[in-house]
Amino acid sequence: MTVNLFRLDASILGAASASSELADAAEATWVSAHPQGTVTRRHLGADPLPSDAWALATTAGFTPEDQRTEGQREALALAAALVSELKEADAVILAVPFYNFGVSQHFKAWVDLVITGAGPTDPVLKGIPTVLATTLGGGYGPGTPREGWDHSTPYLQRIVGEVWQAELTLVRRELTLAASTPGMEALKDLAAEQHTAALTAAREALATG
Repeated sequence: MTVNLFRLDASILGAASASSELADAAEATWVSAHPQGTVTRRHLGADPLPSDAWALATTAGFTPEDQRTEGQREALALAAALVSELKEADAVILAVPFYNFGVSQHFKAWVDLVITGAGPTDPVLKGIPTVLATTLGGGYGPGTPREGWDHSTPYLQRIVGEVWQAELTLVRRELTLAASTPGMEALKDLAAEQHTAALTAAREALATG
């Protein structure tokens, strides 16, 4: 039986994306273990979902089927397709960067549509090995000036791990901007250590999945 990996990227930085680098490492491990497997990809940064799709899909749920607009029907079909991509997966990689102290708007739109299509309590990833690769430009850990400012990681874990019940592995890399941002020079060595550790964790995350 053919197995399928679903990979989602949410970065706007293309080939320069730190989160996509981690996803590449996890994907390479999975492909090596499943040479006959298939990989389904969706890149929200390069091909964002329509900004009005969630509102249309949601209002369609309160509209009699014969009175729905074409836009509502298309939005419902999109939501159903997004759910199918997850439910047909045997493993999942989600590469989600940290933007403006929170979750990428591209990723949030995708989450909202999946929840609309599947229902708010449907565990669409129940028991599925899932790598959540997230990257942060600065440092947000205990004792840092911006401790508590990471409003992304807890949300991601809540949705993917608790609502969707994935078999979740979090791969988190901070200080991605240390090498290029004035004032962060003293953090370069620590950033390099975190980079290496995150790549190792990403490579190992789907080694048996």
